Formats: sequence, C-alpha cells, structure tokens
Amino acid sequence: QVQLVESGGGLVQAGGSLRLSCAASGSTFSSCLMGWFRQAPGKEREFVALITRSGGRTYYADSAKGRFTISRDNAKNAVYLQMNSLKPEDTAVYFCAASVRLSPAFYPYEYPYWGQGTQVTVSS
Repeated sequence: QVQLVESGGGLVQAGGSLRLSCAASGSTFSSCLMGWFRQAPGKEREFVALITRSGGRTYYADSAKGRFTISRDNAKNAVYLQMNSLKPEDTAVYFCAASVRLSPAFYPYEYPYWGQGTQVTVSS
C-alpha cells in the first residue's frame, strides 16, 4: 500500500516554471514505478512522465519532452516533476501515481495508487 500526496501547484505565467513534488508513505515506494498524469477540464486523464524504480530510465509524453523532467529520491520517498517553459495548454490537475508493474506503464488503469492532485494554471 502506498499513499501519495502532491504539492507545488499554483498559478504561473506562460514561460514560467513550477516544480511539483509527491511525497509517498509506505515501505514499498522504491519498488514502484512512479508516474505523473494530468487532467484538464472535460478531458481524459493523460500520461505526462514516468520514472523507473531506480530512476535509471524516464519516459515522457511528446507534449512534455524537452520541457519537463521527472526525478525521484528513494531515500526521501519522493518524486518530482520540474516543469519549464509552461504553456496555457499545460493547465490541468496533476496527479502522482504509483505502479507495481514490471514494465513501463503509460495508462491510468496500470496505476493502482493515486494522489489527490494539485492544480496547475498557466496564464497567457
């Protein structure tokens, strides 16, 4: 069982940056794939980025490549999403999620553990 709590969202102007954090509780954090997803009003939840257990591999949605960076600190039971060059279309609720799957997971149904989400609003 993993409990997740996101923080770091807020209002930022286009071109700005935010760093999201996700604090995890439970002894199994280091054995979980960790992902970030987002959901805009009226849209489905979509994959943003994921990081493998050791942090050795990362994967990004095309919309995030070159602008976002996912990282994790297993000693602190935390995962982060650094978001740069933000655009209005990045506005959404961002969710941290954990999966015990052995292979990279890109779909929400592959993640049994979710945080409550943090709002990111990018103004133009």
